[in-house]
Amino acid sequence: MAGRDFKALERRRMRAMRLFEKGESQADVARRLGVSRTTALRWERAWEREGVQGLRAAGRAGRKPRLTGEQLEQIEQVLLEGPTALGYQTELWTLPRIAEVIERITGVHYHPGHVWRLMGQLGWSIQKPTTRARERDEEAIARWKKSRWPALKKTPDTGAPRSSSSTRVDSPSGPASGARGRRGARRRS
Repeated sequence: MAGRDFKALERRRMRAMRLFEKGESQADVARRLGVSRTTALRWERAWEREGVQGLRAAGRAGRKPRLTGEQLEQIEQVLLEGPTALGYQTELWTLPRIAEVIERITGVHYHPGHVWRLMGQLGWSIQKPTTRARERDEEAIARWKKSRWPALKKTPDTGAPRSSSSTRVDSPSGPASGARGRRGARRRS
């Protein structure tokens, strides 16, 4: 998982401080460093209040993860063994099952609705199993599709042009139409 380069961000703030020391305006600093004027204002105020220390990197951004990288690897290894290896009846990983496994291995409780984020970190994706009858006979299905299906199709396979309307065979305004229609019923003088 890619993270931010906190050292590079700190270097940019230090560069802003040097520009402020030279008398550059917030707008100029923002333009030169590719940040918003609000960010430049925040940096200038932090520098004025706390000096260089106010612009130092604070460390990581966001909440500290509840699982370590080692724990995530351990979870993935268990998941790769498959659900039946852990006593589940089917070979299907569901989010509630994975949450249960995580808690069993690490002691950390995750709501099943949030487990998919962890799975994304591990490079796993959501997949929906195909539901097919166990008695399914693929050969019989292939024979049926080849011989019976063409005869059951709704549209006949004739060479005749098809109508765009489901209620009329031909349009009264078309040149090949034999139907008189509303316009055709009027006498022309």
